[in-house]
Amino acid sequence: MEREKEGLKNLGKKTDYNFDYNPGVLERFQNKHRENDYFIKFNCPEFTSLCPITGQPDFATIYISYIADEYCVESKSLKLYLFSFRNHGDFHEDCVNIIMKDLVKLLNPRYIEVWGKFLPRGGISIDPYANYGRPNTKYEEMANYRLMNHDLNPEIVNNR
Repeated sequence: MEREKEGLKNLGKKTDYNFDYNPGVLERFQNKHRENDYFIKFNCPEFTSLCPITGQPDFATIYISYIADEYCVESKSLKLYLFSFRNHGDFHEDCVNIIMKDLVKLLNPRYIEVWGKFLPRGGISIDPYANYGRPNTKYEEMANYRLMNHDLNPEIVNNR
């Protein structure tokens, strides 16, 4: 077990929460199954950020799905990273794209998508979606296809 935690700073330790945007808390570990294409999915139903204009809180569920290559994101560090948006002022679309770009930088995944399902404020909800597929591979084709078709079968929304 100790070998599994090598290089990970937060796993198994008391959690100190930082509520200011901090991509430096993200950690990764070796993917032991690089020969396989498989999705790793996370959802964070308690994501919060601040409206950059009014300073009012925005609440969302953030869905992250990716196909790893060499690295996987360590889940506690991802939680701390997502919590670091708590006092971050940015539009919904920006938050989703920032999350995706930070994870691409950390992991260099084969494929990744990030979808924010924000609760309504002022009578409207916003659900930005961003994705990335490694250029010049089947994952780039997959990203294009999923971008064009990501919302063909929208879910029934009964909780907002």
